[in-house]
Amino acid sequence: MEDLILRADNVSYAYEDSEGMAVRGVTLGFRTGEMTAVLGHNGSGKSTLAKLLNGLYIPTEGHVTVCGMDTQEDEHTWDIRRSAGMVFQNPDNQLVASIVRDDVAFGLENIGVPSAQMPARIETALRQVEMLPFIDRAPHTLSGGQKQRIAIAGILAMQPKALILDESTAMLDPRGRREVFDTVSRLNREQGITVVWITHFMEEAARCDRVVVMDDGQVVMDDTPKAVFSQAERLRAMRLDVPPMVALGDLLRARGLPIAHEAMDVSAMAQEVLKCR
Repeated sequence: MEDLILRADNVSYAYEDSEGMAVRGVTLGFRTGEMTAVLGHNGSGKSTLAKLLNGLYIPTEGHVTVCGMDTQEDEHTWDIRRSAGMVFQNPDNQLVASIVRDDVAFGLENIGVPSAQMPARIETALRQVEMLPFIDRAPHTLSGGQKQRIAIAGILAMQPKALILDESTAMLDPRGRREVFDTVSRLNREQGITVVWITHFMEEAARCDRVVVMDDGQVVMDDTPKAVFSQAERLRAMRLDVPPMVALGDLLRARGLPIAHEAMDVSAMAQEVLKCR
């Protein structure tokens, strides 16, 4: 259990203006270097879970720990936010400065990083998301995908152990979605940053190491993408779908073609189809 960066133990949460629980009895851990997709229809509790994992919400019941720090202990608030950075859905709501370098510096100022250390950390963070050439640009001149990468850079500058992204590609066009997902996937792969990727795009979830499915505030599935997406009817009963290539694979297998279940993206599916020629 020592390698769990984020951990929820029997966690429930109720909003003040709601009679029921948004999250109910969730016990879940996220391991070092793991990239996990969290799925669920609107109202399933996935965004509430994200805010609990970052300490933005405090559990009504149970405990959430980030790098061993309990989110209910006020003295850990800034260390928790620095350890588990949060990226939200709308990039425009996260950019606070008129120049990219100042925007990335904002989080560093909040956690008291000395001014002399800031330039190197800002440049490193922008380089990690391939946005260093835009350091002196105004954020409003950038595309949606570029803005999200700047928002991610602002968190990376604080040197987090985990990234929690709450539907961070939902408002982007396909190119922007691909840019952001590929950036985060590379950071996970090359730097070992733990990623919690909350999404309703099934093709993104298929590229993660693990898939967690929430329904009615509870975790109802937790397994590899292959194991989760092989249960198409169960997912559809929860108003979810399967990745397009998974659905195509099902159709082709039904017609007798030996398509591997692991083919969950376009590249893998193309290779499988070519084998059948």
